[in-house]
Amino acid sequence: MSEQTNKPRDYDERIYRKGNPPHRSRIAIIAIIALVVGTYFAWTKELPFGNPYTLKAVFANAVKIRTDSPVRVAGVNVGKVLTAERVDGVSQVTFTVDQAGQPIHDDAYAQIRPRIFLEGNFFIDLRPGSPGTPELASGDTIPITQTATSVQIDEVLTALQSDDRQNLVETLSGLGTALNEEPTTATSGTTDDTTVVPVTGGEALNAALDYGAQAGRDSAIVNEALQGTEPDDLRNLLRSNAIVLGVLAANEQSLQSLITNYATFTGALAAESKSLKAAVAELGPTMKQAEPSLRHLNETLPALRAWTRGITPGLRELPDTITTGTPWLTQASQLLQANELAWTASQLAQTGQPAGRTGVFGPGVFTQTERFSKCGTEVLIPTGNTPIQDSGTDTFSTGNPSYMDFFYSAVNLAGATQGFDGNGRFFRTQPGGGPTSVSATNPEKGPQNLLWGNAMATPLGTRPVLDLTGGSTQPAFSTSALCQDQSIPNLNGPAAAVGAPSPQAEPFPFGP
Repeated sequence: MSEQTNKPRDYDERIYRKGNPPHRSRIAIIAIIALVVGTYFAWTKELPFGNPYTLKAVFANAVKIRTDSPVRVAGVNVGKVLTAERVDGVSQVTFTVDQAGQPIHDDAYAQIRPRIFLEGNFFIDLRPGSPGTPELASGDTIPITQTATSVQIDEVLTALQSDDRQNLVETLSGLGTALNEEPTTATSGTTDDTTVVPVTGGEALNAALDYGAQAGRDSAIVNEALQGTEPDDLRNLLRSNAIVLGVLAANEQSLQSLITNYATFTGALAAESKSLKAAVAELGPTMKQAEPSLRHLNETLPALRAWTRGITPGLRELPDTITTGTPWLTQASQLLQANELAWTASQLAQTGQPAGRTGVFGPGVFTQTERFSKCGTEVLIPTGNTPIQDSGTDTFSTGNPSYMDFFYSAVNLAGATQGFDGNGRFFRTQPGGGPTSVSATNPEKGPQNLLWGNAMATPLGTRPVLDLTGGSTQPAFSTSALCQDQSIPNLNGPAAAVGAPSPQAEPFPFGP
């Protein structure tokens, strides 16, 4: 076999040339760089050229927390401590928070806690805050009112020095004596044995538990009221208290003076121990006497609470009412001045006598006004609302109430009397003419018994019937009879029936 046939199929003379390996050095360098970069990322878990999200927190005492100490949220590491330094008497700690621990809100809370025994040192326990509140930007500071430091065992031991331990022993001894010793006339400050209740302080406390249910209910009402009327009222109250306590902590000298003055005050009370003991002895009978009043007061609280809730909307409108009423008060003050008030008083003096007369004669006027009103509502109005009906046909009826027919006739009369020539506004009738001859009885009983004339159409009838015999008489008129007591007239009665035509159509007897 020849040399040419022994070479591989992908043989390249440049690769197999002696002294030129296939890029082995380059591959080794790339592998080393990748291993270093991967190890760095696995250890630091952050980019070397990025800007980490950092926060600052102010603590009263950073308890010598070291750099690189972890920052944890719910037990999970989300960052580390960068620096811890003393600034203006407090400790300021700068730390990072990675993406897993964000966002951090402005009500975040940070506390330095000790780590477990095998870990050593401390860590920052971070609470991110309430969702919906503003977020902290990188570089912002969590104030001292939202931070805390765990109490160390050495601080507890340092606080309990010999004097403090002796005071604690005496306090516990006095508490035990107060709870277990029965009162006597010597200890109660009284000389009357009947006023001394033979029970110990512990027994009295046990008896007080009988009122626990009611006290718990009242405490629940108070706690509910402390929550406020808005969702964030209680949180804002606690935040305000934290601000106040922070200001007190920042002014240690003033706080020390306050405690010193309080010690002086309690010392003064101790100097008056006998008087204080006598006052405490009288407290029981006083509370016994006050118990009925307090019980009645408690019964009035629900009504008072309902009244308070009812008056709240009015109180909200009170500022606007005051603003609106101010101009009126200004004008009223000017009106009450001497020059205005004197003139007003003189006018009122002139109206006094007529007003008295009005008071004397007013009832009579009111009585007549009442009678007139009842006459209209009980007689006139029902009569006017009655339609005039025909006895069988609708020839003479419009179907409308009679008061409307009255006004229709008034309008027609006004139309008939319009001035259409120089003679003025006079009522005019057509005395004659037409193809139909009619006759009517002369009501004056003159020499001619019948009156003749011509009409445009044959008369249909007469309503109401005109009684020419003199049989109908006018009802008697009495000024003492009340209109409201009269019966409603029957407009469709016998007197309103349709009678024979008058005049009536008949041939003229004397020829054309």
